[in-house]
Amino acid sequence: MSARTHRQVSLLAGLVLTAGVVAFTVAYFGDTGTSQERPLSDKPAQVFTPRKQVPLDTDARRVAGRFILTAVAREDLGESYDLVHPELRQGMTRREWLTGNIPVVYYPAKAIETATFKVDESYPDEAILEVALLPKESAKVKPQIFFIGLKKTGTRWQVNYWVPRAAPAVPNARD
Repeated sequence: MSARTHRQVSLLAGLVLTAGVVAFTVAYFGDTGTSQERPLSDKPAQVFTPRKQVPLDTDARRVAGRFILTAVAREDLGESYDLVHPELRQGMTRREWLTGNIPVVYYPAKAIETATFKVDESYPDEAILEVALLPKESAKVKPQIFFIGLKKTGTRWQVNYWVPRAAPAVPNARD
């Protein structure tokens, strides 16, 4: 055997030996699948239980419709103020709300041919719907889908969320 071949065989044997030592060490001292740590508490772990959904309350549907015809359309802002939960009002007073500069995305009511609702979630005290606002053929606006959130405070439903489903297009800086 030549000196060169002898060096190559020795190097290969050394690599095989090193790999074997590493494999043995991992197999012998590696994770056994049991934990030696103590639990954070002696109480049993809590299991997440999803809330039971219920059919959408007819009052919630009515409030959603009135919200669209008032706040979204900027038609009767006095009525819309009472339909909106404080979360959506964001601290605005009635007087500030009546200016029409409100945190609600506008859509013209006169352009709406149809508004359809799809219930995403419905619980006894809150609901999330998708609302498709479909314009008349003659309207110069595009159809739009919104998410609307409703919360029950006491005995009244109020809108606490109104956001378009699609994100607006981001303009290209080179245009």
